[in-house]
Amino acid sequence: MIRPALSIVIPCYNEEACLKELHRRVGAAAQEAVGASHEIVLINDGSRDASWQVMQELSARDSRVVAINLSRNHGHQLALTAGLDLCSGERILIIDADLQDPPELVSEMMAEMERQQADVVYAVRRARVGETAFKKATAKIFYRLLDKLTDVEIPLDTGDFRLMSRRALDAFLSLPEQARFIRGMVSWVGFRQVPFLYDRAERFSGSTKYPLRKMIAFALDAVTGFSTAPLRLASHIGLWLVLASVLLLVYIAIGFFTGSAVQGWTSTMLVVVLLGAVQMFVLGMIGEYLGRLYIESKRRPLYIVADIAGQAHGRPQLGHVATEENVSVQAETVEALPFPSPVQEKDVPLAGQADVA
Repeated sequence: MIRPALSIVIPCYNEEACLKELHRRVGAAAQEAVGASHEIVLINDGSRDASWQVMQELSARDSRVVAINLSRNHGHQLALTAGLDLCSGERILIIDADLQDPPELVSEMMAEMERQQADVVYAVRRARVGETAFKKATAKIFYRLLDKLTDVEIPLDTGDFRLMSRRALDAFLSLPEQARFIRGMVSWVGFRQVPFLYDRAERFSGSTKYPLRKMIAFALDAVTGFSTAPLRLASHIGLWLVLASVLLLVYIAIGFFTGSAVQGWTSTMLVVVLLGAVQMFVLGMIGEYLGRLYIESKRRPLYIVADIAGQAHGRPQLGHVATEENVSVQAETVEALPFPSPVQEKDVPLAGQADVA
C-alpha cells in the first residue's frame, strides 16, 4: 500500500454547521504540513442533521476526503475507533469536529514528533476558552482522580487531540475491548510520548455532545477499563466493617454483663441501613465489572459501516464494512491502489480551496 503522509481522523455527530469550515481549515493545515499527500477521514456517527449529506458533497469535491457513515450512533469513542481503523496514513492526527482544537497546529506537532523522535504527541490544554466553570472544575477533578486510581499513567488535562505514528496506531488497533477510553489506551501501548501545550478555543458552532450523563458514563468506562481500585475499595470497606462489627459485639457483651439496657432502636436501624448501603455499593461495583465482561465475551464488531464516500485505503480490523461500493477496504487489491498524487488531481480543487468558489 502507498500510504499518505498524514491522515486526519474526525468523528462527527450533528456537526452540519461546522463541516465546511472544518474542511477548509483542516485541508489548508494539512496542505501546509505535508502537501497533497494527506487524507481527511470524516466519520458520521449517526447524525440526525444533514451532516452525512455535507460529507458526501465534500468527498465529491475533494478526492482526499473519505466520508464514513456508521449504521447507527455508536458513540464518540467507537466512531473515532472506526476512523482510526480505516485510515491509512504514516502519521495520524485525531481531532474533534467542533474546531476547539486548532488544526493549524499539525505542522508544529509533526515538527515536535520529529525533533523528539516520538511516536505520540499529545496536546495538553493550557487554557479552555468558552467552557463553563462547572465543566472546567469537573474535568480537573476527573483527570486527577483518574490519575490516582489507574495503574497506567494518563497525562493530565488531555483529550483525544494528538498526533500518532503508524506503529503506535497499529499497536492501539490490536486492543479489541468494547468499552473504549482511547486516551488511556494510547497511553497504555507505550512508546515515546511527549506533551504539546496549546490553548483550546471556543466551539465554532453548536453545543457540546457530552452532557453530564455521558460524562459520567465516560468516566466510569475510564475507571473500570484501567483500574481495579473500586474492587479493592470494596474489599477494604468490608474489612473495616468486620472490625467495626467485632467492636460492636464487644460493646454488646459488656452491656449484657453489666446489666445496662440498650437505648432504643435508632442505633440498630442505623447500623442495618449502613451495612445494607455498603452491600449494595459493593454488589453494584462487582456488577459493573461483570457487565463489561459479559459484553466483551460476545465479541461483536466495534462498529458497522453502512456507506463510504471516497476511497478508504485502510483494512478494517475491529469492525464490519457493509458497503459494497468501496471493496478495496477489505480486498487484498488494496495494496495495488496508489494514493492520489498532485499530478493525478490537477483538476480537483484542493481541500483548502474547495469552498472559495
